[in-house]
Amino acid sequence: MRIAFISDIHGNFTALKAVRADIEKQHIDQVICLGDTVTLGPQPREVLDTLRELKSINIFGNHEAALLEPEKAAEYEITDYLIPDLYWGRERLAQEDFDFLHSFQPTHELVFPNGVQLLAFHGSPRSTTELILATTPPETLDEAFKGHQASVLIGGHSHIQMHRRYGSRLFLNSGSVGNAFTHAYSPGKAPSLLPWAEYAILDQSGDLFSVDLRRVYFDTAALLEIVKKSDLPGAAWWLRQYQEHT
Repeated sequence: MRIAFISDIHGNFTALKAVRADIEKQHIDQVICLGDTVTLGPQPREVLDTLRELKSINIFGNHEAALLEPEKAAEYEITDYLIPDLYWGRERLAQEDFDFLHSFQPTHELVFPNGVQLLAFHGSPRSTTELILATTPPETLDEAFKGHQASVLIGGHSHIQMHRRYGSRLFLNSGSVGNAFTHAYSPGKAPSLLPWAEYAILDQSGDLFSVDLRRVYFDTAALLEIVKKSDLPGAAWWLRQYQEHT
């Protein structure tokens, strides 16, 4: 069984197209999206259309929560300067898109054919805004995953790929499709982006279980041209990205 995990697309359809093209070459059985799909970037509807076409299992992230309840954006840790982008994205969605977002799940569990149990989430099972990093203390992991028996745990939210073993458990982050961060987020400091999309493939075949953290380069110049032609409130931030990599 081969499962592709995508996360944190953030309205970057250009990056998602590149990831989808790679997925289609990988003989994938299922796609699971770990949340934060449409806000911030210039093409929210195209992202949702693609998820419907992929028939992905979709996890609810903090940005979906804020999109559906924008008056509570601060509770979902949406920074003040991103609020205009949140409303801009809402205005471009149809009712069918909001209905689709309401269908997203808080978590998803599955069992691979060899019995390996997996739990998928956005930040953590207890909060869409919890950051699980390579440096997260063990006692925090114990509390965040109390009551969950899965030995493989995979989330998004941090925008940084991770492969971390803790005891007999494996903690993974698939990275960000649309906003791969150079460094972990810190309050008050706007992140800068890397010029590629990230996703993960988990593969169980017989007695072998493997994790493939993938990096897919996409046309950053094409994305910035789309941003220039849009009236996206956060356009200036997008246009500052990728400069040191070009």
